[in-house]
Amino acid sequence: MSILAIDTSNQTLAIGIIEDGKIVGQIQTTVKKNHSLTLMPAIDSLMQSVEKKTSAIDRVVVAQGPGSYTGLRIGVTTAKTLAYTLKKELVGVSSLATIAANCVNQGGLIVPIFDARRRNVYAGIYQWENGQLICRKEDRHIAMDRLLDELSEIKESIYFVGSDVGNFVEDIEEKLPHAKRNTVALWDIPNGITLAELGENATPTADVQSFLPNYLKRVEAEEKWLETHVPGDEAYVEKV
Repeated sequence: MSILAIDTSNQTLAIGIIEDGKIVGQIQTTVKKNHSLTLMPAIDSLMQSVEKKTSAIDRVVVAQGPGSYTGLRIGVTTAKTLAYTLKKELVGVSSLATIAANCVNQGGLIVPIFDARRRNVYAGIYQWENGQLICRKEDRHIAMDRLLDELSEIKESIYFVGSDVGNFVEDIEEKLPHAKRNTVALWDIPNGITLAELGENATPTADVQSFLPNYLKRVEAEEKWLETHVPGDEAYVEKV
């Protein structure tokens, strides 16, 4: 099986191709750019460099969220378009799971986080078991203080990973002095090959057209609009 993986859920642009479990090629950049302008050229460049046609891909895997609203829309829209027009399988994978999976065979609980502003984070709890990454606590939008309080009640070792962990170092050291923080720079950012490997064993979506990003939280404009409108009347919000 030939798999193309796409992650634009945050600042990093990560694309990877694997075939029958072997790495074919990848692109990974962390320079802050507009993914809407760089994603398709990057895919074309990668496909050309490995002398492969997009039509030869069997499955498209995309980081489904959480993450940047704009980044998720770009990645998911591109993945859906490719899968639909080429009649290929489409798989969505948690953006946080992709970060956690970087920490290969790390013992204890792995807690990937993205800064969601206003002292909130997107976070999940993962663990390696028998060579498989298992989700121990589903991805959430949660106050960092509350997350740390919950983790302080867990007796297992805690390992934080993600480029935004540095924003909360003092909080972590105060409430979880024995917790570990990732020091391998490559593990803090999305990797296209890791994403492709996670998506290889996942179940494809049954309906490509209805596939949506997993934002976990409404955009601020939508929340304010709903404060003065009837709950459930959300048709004004454009869905990917």
